[in-house]
Amino acid sequence: MGAEGTPSALDRADALEAELRARICLLDYAPGERLSETELAAEFGISRTPLRKVLARLEGAGLLVSRHGVGTFVTELDDEELDQAYALRLELASLAARLDPALPDPEALSRFRHLAERARSLRPNPDSPRPLAQLIYDFIQAQALLSTNRPLMDFATHLYTQTARLWVHSLYTSDLDLAEEIQLFAREVEDILQALEAGDLEAAALIHRAHVSLSWRRLRARRGTG
Repeated sequence: MGAEGTPSALDRADALEAELRARICLLDYAPGERLSETELAAEFGISRTPLRKVLARLEGAGLLVSRHGVGTFVTELDDEELDQAYALRLELASLAARLDPALPDPEALSRFRHLAERARSLRPNPDSPRPLAQLIYDFIQAQALLSTNRPLMDFATHLYTQTARLWVHSLYTSDLDLAEEIQLFAREVEDILQALEAGDLEAAALIHRAHVSLSWRRLRARRGTG
């Protein structure tokens, strides 16, 4: 933070990166969409130089691509690359309980309880699955608290951002039973919460891994490759 509690330039850049990452993951910005630097700079009250640094970081994460003389675009969905990301997510989910695991403190545990409450109270919205997608996104961010191994958790979160768009896109475009999807996710959150309350991080990691595997298999089945 800057003087007298005002956000520093670095804080603002980090907040902007987090916001743009969420918008891309939740398909507020569609694959192939061009992002306007002028509009983003005006919306967030930031100059072009720090904005371009943020866009470059998102490009490094594989979420944006810059085309010289044309602009910056959200990357397209690539099934093969996303399958590879899912495979890595399965391996990292198991590692989370073995590499520098961290039991959640009372504040973090309260965060997981709130997520479980949100999941239990969520109702299908026939017009948009976005509330479910937002809840899952928030849940993945919370899981980064379960290990002090920052490179591991940062990479796990990075892989989630790669696969999230495919899953959210599937919610919008397939004949999914949204009520069933909500029920499955609520069960995952509840089971992980119970494991965390019991102090069993290995069980929490294995539960998450099982649900990642299930999501991947269902996605592959929908496109006829699983």
